[in-house]
This record gives sequence, structure tokens and C-alpha cells, in this order.
Amino acid sequence: MADIFDDFPRRFPLAHLPTPLAEMKHLRAALGPHCPRLFIKRDDCTGLAGGGNKTRKLEFLIGEALAQGADTIVTTGALQSNHARQTAAAAVAAGLRATLVLMDMVPYDGRRYRSSGNRLLDEILGADVVVVPTGENPADVFKRVMGGIETRGGKSYFIPAGGSNATGSLGYAAAYIEIADQLAALGVARTRIVHASSSGGTQAGLVAGQGFREKGPAVHGINVYRADGEAMAGDILKLAVATAAKLGLPPPGADSLILEEGYMGARYGMPTPGMVEAVELVARTEAVLLDPVYTGKAMAGMIDLLRRGKFAEDETLVFLHTGGTPGLFAYEEEFLGTSN
Repeated sequence: MADIFDDFPRRFPLAHLPTPLAEMKHLRAALGPHCPRLFIKRDDCTGLAGGGNKTRKLEFLIGEALAQGADTIVTTGALQSNHARQTAAAAVAAGLRATLVLMDMVPYDGRRYRSSGNRLLDEILGADVVVVPTGENPADVFKRVMGGIETRGGKSYFIPAGGSNATGSLGYAAAYIEIADQLAALGVARTRIVHASSSGGTQAGLVAGQGFREKGPAVHGINVYRADGEAMAGDILKLAVATAAKLGLPPPGADSLILEEGYMGARYGMPTPGMVEAVELVARTEAVLLDPVYTGKAMAGMIDLLRRGKFAEDETLVFLHTGGTPGLFAYEEEFLGTSN
């Protein structure tokens, strides 16, 4: 089954695969005697400039850009976008230029938020960075950016936020097979993949990938991105259907889309007490660093659901670590002085 991805004509290799699948025995013990078996899928270890889930998507997106003769990748995201950082690195690896249009959309006033973390790495990687202040029309900015590339005789390839289109989502359809095969090799049955869901491409790819495995793991997204969860779930399902169509798979049904609400906090990118607790707990039990925007909130959600008995004890949970650790340095105020 995996050959369909290995032979994909527009795939550009970027990731260190397969990423590790490790058991979280200490976290399980910390969560009590009724906690089910826990694993973590280390997609923070994909290897591209700090790693993360976007690397899998970018293999297909960069491949398509090269096939179209582009010389400049243009993408967008929030100021501390993990996707933008990985896109800048992927462009370097492919010999392309990168322009990052970053939205200053998170009302966080930490002293390093606008200069450290992913923003620092964007500069080190040599990307052209355009910051869009609150109130400015992004469409006008994109028009200027694209026009500038055309004026110099270049050809741009646009990647949406998070790399979340049907081409990018192929990366997580392939990842679904990787995870299912790793679990099968361990003899682990009745499994569920739990992950942060934001721009939707990761969850859409995983849901589409279920078409390759009749009894593979369930996919359980935790919304860390949008207030309108119902609309978000609908968009993810549409993207999953489009991704499945690219692979010649049957369209996923609405019952395959699980999107858990209640863990985003006040809004996207803003810290929550649950996130801080989850980041510190996983660091101090498993020596694994999560991030404050995505995996920290998703882990907080999984821990809360476990504490409330929402998962069966005989079920095995696989937490998908989608990366983002550089973002910790932009949120230092949330962790300094919180040690017990």
C-alpha cells in the first residue's frame, strides 16, 4: 500500500522517516491505575529545521512546486507559525526562495513573542518575511508580494496556511499507514490517534488514510484553532474527501470525523493553564517537549478526557506529536516561576 506514496511522481524527500513510536509508561503511571496504554508518535523528529508535521506535507507540496517550474514558495501563517518555519527550510533544501506572509493575529504580549522562537528561525533560514499588522488587508499584501515576484521574472507557488490542501494532506494519509504498521508490528490492537487539529490537513490526511486499513486506528482531533468547531469539522471532512479522491479511495463519511471541543482557550495561540500543566507534566515524566499552541493544548485535552474516563481502559492511545517546540521560547512567561 505504501508504494503509492513512494512512487508519487511529485514527492520531494525531506523527512526522516519513519519517525519513532514510543510508549509513555511514566505518564501513564502519573495519570493513575485506570489509564489506558499510551504511546507518542514523534513527528517532532521529522528532521527539517526543528521538525514537525508540516515536513510530511511539504514533501508533496514542494514536489508539485518543482514540477510546475516555480522558483519561489509563498506561504502564510501566524507570527509564530511552525508551518512557515518548515516551509522556509524546505525551500532551502529544494534550492528555492521562500516568502513568508505572517499575520500578527495573536494578542499575546510576551516580551519575546515577536522576536524569538519560530520568528528567529525564519530569519536564520533566510526567508523573506512580510509581517501583516492587525487591521491591514492580507489580500493587498499578497497582491504586492506576488506582483514583486512576477516583476523580477520569477514564478511563485502558493502554499495555504498549514500546507492544508489535498496535495499537502497526502503526507498524513501516508503517515496513517506508517502508524498503523508500527502498531501492528507491536501487536497492539484497538487503537486511537489523538492529535491537535488546526488548519485541518493533518486530520484530513489521517481520515483519508483510514481507507487503506479496514480496522486501523480511529482518528481523534482536538480543536486548538477555531471557535466554530462545527464549521471546522465540515471543512476538514471536505478536505479528507478531496485527499481520498487523489488516492482513488472511497470518500470518508461524516462518522469518521471526531473533533473534540473545549481546549483552545480564549482563542488560537493564547495560553491556557491546562496547556502549561500538560507541557510540564510530559516534560517531567517522559522528557518530551511539547509546544504551547498545538501539542500542549491537545495533550491537555487528552489528559482531561482520560481523567474523566472518556477512553476505555483496554484502548491504546497514540498521541501524535506534531512538533512546534521552538514556540516555547516565545512564551517564556508562561513557564518561568511555575516550578513547584
